[in-house]
Amino acid sequence: MFPRTKTRAGFTLIELLVVIAIIAVLIGLLLPAVQKVREAAARTKCANNLKQLGLAVHAYHDGFNQIPPNAKTINYNWARDSTVAGPNTWTWIARILPYVEQGALANQYNIPNGTLGQAQAGIATIIPVLLCPSDGTETSNPATDWANIPGISLGLTNYKGCSGSNWGFNTSSTFTTAFPVADLSLGPSPGIAEDGLDHGNGIFYRTDGNRRLTLTGITDGTSNTFMIGEDLHSLDQHCGGWAYPNYVNSTCAIPLNYADPGHTYTNWPNRYSFHSNHPNGANFCFADGTVRFVNDSINIDTYRALATIHGGEVINAY
Repeated sequence: MFPRTKTRAGFTLIELLVVIAIIAVLIGLLLPAVQKVREAAARTKCANNLKQLGLAVHAYHDGFNQIPPNAKTINYNWARDSTVAGPNTWTWIARILPYVEQGALANQYNIPNGTLGQAQAGIATIIPVLLCPSDGTETSNPATDWANIPGISLGLTNYKGCSGSNWGFNTSSTFTTAFPVADLSLGPSPGIAEDGLDHGNGIFYRTDGNRRLTLTGITDGTSNTFMIGEDLHSLDQHCGGWAYPNYVNSTCAIPLNYADPGHTYTNWPNRYSFHSNHPNGANFCFADGTVRFVNDSINIDTYRALATIHGGEVINAY
């Protein structure tokens, strides 16, 4: 009697390679789906952030009977801007802090009643509701690489107020832009008709503290008017410091997601606008508080019409 020889079952090399190949194919099919789900979640979170900001603007309006204003004056120099009295500076975002669960921050640093200088430590605060989860390109937050106030730490925001559709004139001097747009209802051109920086025809611009705006002043209709949109500091040096009035507003004269040739980070005349990392467009909060995704292929005339508060334009479906 001889013992039986036991054979051990196993994969051949070819079978193992086939299994590995099948797994690789499945992973290749799965990854895009996972990425789509992740982006869908990020886009939804971004829309929720904008919804909260829109509700906060409305809550401020209910309490003060006006849209939260930006500054009355900007010096574009930290030594001077840091000493301006609170009522004459700050941003619409700073004024709604108590309505986005940041009342403790506002109280601790006397925002917006104190000066920017007195609140220098506070303005570097990173506020989660101001950040889009799809913006993963920022290397530092707070940032210090600002155009007018370099070296000062400011917490970033991906959400900026809509200053309107006019663009191309900078108070005392003209600047070169690919998208000069005049609003002749504001005055003769060239002049404030093109001055989207300080005489915008939208809800927010950097020195709109010199004007009192209420919801009834949005005669184009709150459901047809942009209030807040997305932007990326990585594309625009004038984007993102939530406490500084020159960094929290954008024009719709420049097309959505436009990147000027050469992708020049500091070329603000062609970049003081709205950008997003969401594929094919960006989220916008309208003046009635609703949030909608706007495709970056939107007709430019429609896009600009949605940015004005009293243009009287007829807006087709978009």
